[in-house]
Amino acid sequence: MGRIVKIEVSARHVHLSWSDFETLFGNGVELTFEKGLLQPGQFKAGQRVAILGPKGSFDEVAIVGPLREKTQVEISITDAKKLGLNPPIRESGDLKGSEGCKIVGSSGTVELGEGVIVPKRHLHLSFEDASQMRIESGEIVRVKVKTPERSLVFDDVVARVSYDFVEVMHIDTDEANAIGLSGNVFGEIMKKEGEGTDEHMA
Repeated sequence: MGRIVKIEVSARHVHLSWSDFETLFGNGVELTFEKGLLQPGQFKAGQRVAILGPKGSFDEVAIVGPLREKTQVEISITDAKKLGLNPPIRESGDLKGSEGCKIVGSSGTVELGEGVIVPKRHLHLSFEDASQMRIESGEIVRVKVKTPERSLVFDDVVARVSYDFVEVMHIDTDEANAIGLSGNVFGEIMKKEGEGTDEHMA
């Protein structure tokens, strides 16, 4: 039996820079706390934004805090089609040459030149977890998920390792629908030694 990891769905959301947050909500306004998230220090904010593309829009999009150096919008491929965008599948923070969109807040609008991505499915690991499984940050692994009717193996899962990470795998809403995710779902991490070799359980 391989290492078991909880699967969480990451729905569409935005990360905002200080300057863009002030443009959207006004000078002197602070990002408010609504709900803590699993990863330490991250939280769902009380404020919401709208995101607009050439063909459509979404209202009441969640903001994930704390504020960052650069603004980033994370959506699914289905979301992108509704907006009329074609964003790349990227790791968080890899924004160069990505899509742009319009972000609307209660006090202003930001015309984002780039920063819209479809987040690459990923696995959060602490250094202790990663060491036990002999997995390095940036390594690609597989995660086997068993559900009543739509079990599958997720390939191309990038491992992200940090001292304060809590062990969890993040997928988007399209991927969640593909496995018929409902309630608490767990996956089995399968480490791959190299191209052309047999897999073994980490």
